Amino acid sequence: MRKKEDKYDFKKFGLAIKEARIKQNLTREQVGSLIEIDPRYLTNIENKGQHPSLQVLYDLVSLLNVSVDEFFLPDMNTVKSSRRRWIEKQMDNFTEKELILLESLANGIKKSIEMKK
Repeated sequence: MRKKEDKYDFKKFGLAIKEARIKQNLTREQVGSLIEIDPRYLTNIENKGQHPSLQVLYDLVSLLNVSVDEFFLPDMNTVKSSRRRWIEKQMDNFTEKELILLESLANGIKKSIEMKK
């Protein structure tokens, strides 16, 4: 028999769902309509860490492009955070010129980090 404290705490996951939803300018009502759930259920997932059903979990991470790896496999080195996945998705729409600017920014950050060492 499992102990109550062995259950997974979905609060961090709920916050990530909320952040991703807001970044995509979606309301709870819109998300609820898209994945056919009551917006109050989504509110409880986002704010109270309510355990979503497996189908709702799948629908939310698919719709909002949230990585579950960072929540369920936090010790893995191959994890791509939701933030990294969101940035990569944004880059798909960048022009070559914008990618060059982003590359320059990344190089500047890297040099700054190296100088601090």
